[in-house]
Amino acid sequence: MTKPPRLPLMTPAALQALMAETFPQSAGIGEIEEIHAMGAVVRHRVGPADLRPGGTLSGPVMMALADYAFYLALLAHIGPQPLAVTTGFGINFLRKPPVADLVARATLLKLGRRLAVGEVKIFSAALAEPVAHATVTYALPAPAGAHEAEQPWK
Repeated sequence: MTKPPRLPLMTPAALQALMAETFPQSAGIGEIEEIHAMGAVVRHRVGPADLRPGGTLSGPVMMALADYAFYLALLAHIGPQPLAVTTGFGINFLRKPPVADLVARATLLKLGRRLAVGEVKIFSAALAEPVAHATVTYALPAPAGAHEAEQPWK
């Protein structure tokens, strides 16, 4: 029997407030469009700094968006635990994105006690097919008091 998907614990407004407080340098990476069961949708408004030669968008912009979208999806489901960190990240660039906003669709595939694994599909607002696909793994912070519980000799 399959478990039902976990529902988010945080709203987009709560996530935005958390990011402004704990990760202000993330401003400009993306805007939360949607938080849903086991996922998030984040939009990056493309500007001149995102362009690279050849009339396309830079890879690092798409990588940052993918990581950020997954981070938001994860925090939405585990609560305000900003010490969750990326432990694995891989990306495939599938096609040349035109100069248009990027939309990242992050999905949590597995949410365990210590690790979360998922994927992010990045779309150009001007195309129906994804322009990039990323796989992401995050390490989750240990619950408060977990280290003491693991050390019975103390």
